[in-house]
Amino acid sequence: MAEAQRESDHEVAAWDEEETLAPMRQRLWVLYRGYWLKHQTAESVRLLEAQFEPRPDDLFLVTYPKSGTTWLKALAFAVANRQRHAAGSDGHPLLTNHPQDLVPFLELPDRRVHPVAGLDALASPRLLCTHMPVALLPPRVSALGCQVVYLCREPKDVLVSYWHFASKVHPDFTLDKAFQLFCQGVSSYGPIWEHYLGYWRQSLMEPHKILFLKYDDMMADPVSHVKTLAKFLRVPFSDDEVRRGVVEALVDLCSFDKLKSLQVNSSGVSDRIAGVPIENSSYFRAGKVGDWATHLTPEMAKKLDDIVEEKMRGSGLKF
Repeated sequence: MAEAQRESDHEVAAWDEEETLAPMRQRLWVLYRGYWLKHQTAESVRLLEAQFEPRPDDLFLVTYPKSGTTWLKALAFAVANRQRHAAGSDGHPLLTNHPQDLVPFLELPDRRVHPVAGLDALASPRLLCTHMPVALLPPRVSALGCQVVYLCREPKDVLVSYWHFASKVHPDFTLDKAFQLFCQGVSSYGPIWEHYLGYWRQSLMEPHKILFLKYDDMMADPVSHVKTLAKFLRVPFSDDEVRRGVVEALVDLCSFDKLKSLQVNSSGVSDRIAGVPIENSSYFRAGKVGDWATHLTPEMAKKLDDIVEEKMRGSGLKF
């Protein structure tokens, strides 16, 4: 751990010397075991490593930030709880609760204020979410055979969505600076290619434990992917449910337009990000596949494509 900390300190010092990265200094990131994390997030990961006790029936939703996390939370919650909450019911929790609040995150910046014991108090089976790369997951998660649903997204769309979100906290964080950082692998939980590859390779070795999904594919055919999700979560749709259109009803309930239109998601603010007020609507900016084309120049797109292609060469994972 001491060696890892010295590496982190060295990386931060080198990073801060770059004038182009100056707006990010205040975020106090560290290179923690190969991934860029805020100091508070790194501390949360350490606490989870020491204190979190996974259960064999835990279900983990994993995403790289800005890769469809809110949508995946809504879908997984609706699918897993459909016997108690029918998609068409007026009292469905998704109509009055932000999806981010229905599936708790493992790592919280203020985990010392909200102890890991809070996760222990949840009833089984627990539906939990995390942005942690596979290498940073708490011990025994893999050993116990806990199931993981991993959703990834086209890196250029992730970059644009990430920049929009981060600029709300740091108004001087320009797209050009976000692009420079992203191409260096410096972004929340980055490098993005290492995050993707970790779960991709694990899914190839243990396909019964890790369901690897792509955001673009899910947007193109949500019904078939929701059926796959339900089967993986051990709550497959019955023939009767399929005939009655339950799958389509759940897809409609969790659709981007439906969720975005709800008052709970379109108004108000939250302090989910370390006490920083964030508008609830910020989690529903666009969700459009290919939105990067309206923000990145052809030269920027090609540079990022080339980097990602090189990093993923030989893995079989392509975008």
